[in-house]
Amino acid sequence: MLFDPRPKSNRSELFGRDRELELLHANVDVPLIIITGVRRVGKTSLLSVFLNEVSVPNVMIDLRDLRTNYGLRDLYGLISKAFSSRLEKLYEVLRSISGIRVEGFEVEIKWRGRGSLTLSSLFDALNRRRIIVAFDEAQKLRGPRSQEFLNALAHAYDYDRNVTFILTGSEAGLLYGFLGIDKQSSPLYGRYYYDLRLERFDKNTSLEFLRTGFKELGIRIENEVLEIAVEEFDGIPGWLTFFGNEYFRGNKDIARVKELAINIALEELQNIVKERGRRYALVLKGIAEGITTWSGLRRYLEEKEGTTISSSILYNVVRNLEDMSIIRNYQFLDPVYREAALRI
Repeated sequence: MLFDPRPKSNRSELFGRDRELELLHANVDVPLIIITGVRRVGKTSLLSVFLNEVSVPNVMIDLRDLRTNYGLRDLYGLISKAFSSRLEKLYEVLRSISGIRVEGFEVEIKWRGRGSLTLSSLFDALNRRRIIVAFDEAQKLRGPRSQEFLNALAHAYDYDRNVTFILTGSEAGLLYGFLGIDKQSSPLYGRYYYDLRLERFDKNTSLEFLRTGFKELGIRIENEVLEIAVEEFDGIPGWLTFFGNEYFRGNKDIARVKELAINIALEELQNIVKERGRRYALVLKGIAEGITTWSGLRRYLEEKEGTTISSSILYNVVRNLEDMSIIRNYQFLDPVYREAALRI
């Protein structure tokens, strides 16, 4: 069902992404694939459908819940969970790896002490057969163990020819910065990768998506309503799905649906402010109110805070928000987040 809010798992549920799926199939033998796009554009769904279609054994590690200052225990816990979910296809290779124990339907990885398994050793062991290892929201790997992961990934890139890595990221700047493929200091410097940037739907595709979704549900809906929904949610599949699902459940007031979406986005922005500081809130609000220049934003902050703002500090805030794929060139990439920023 198109309006199912959960990530899609087969092609029939994934609307308008045949081209992207074929590109992934055509590049399946590239050692490193990177998929980026704004929040709710459908990266996880695209990846899930591809992994279900491809004949190569695979595993996807969901990193969304990885805490900022994660340790090996945290990371290996998520890897164990992912292996457990694919145990039927990976049982033979996993049971032969020293440091991994299969108990019933659960996989345990020894992460500390004698006989523990390093990431490099894990990737080397998986190399015994063809496999795809995907990390969803891979920018979350930044942190105290980032160098260890990058070293292991670079080693596997060079020596583990049977392993393809796929990394997705909603915060594209943070992901590219973390990998550092264009930085001489990075272990991955100069490595080739296939870069797939997932774009939002255009207007016609958005309208067809909504028409198809409502037809599946047996609901007739005025074209004018669809036009308004497309305008409000700007072709982002996740928000269009959210609208379709709410409408199906009886919430037919687009303004109310948008209000619910804004509250979801507001919570995400508030988490960013909580983690990074109140100044981020002021920058977001200033840009949401229409400030489109660095000098104008600096004056706005100085007026709000009653103090001078150093150029380097403001530059870093703006750059970080761009790296998180929230803004670009003093414009919000998602209109829902702009509305949310006005309330922050």
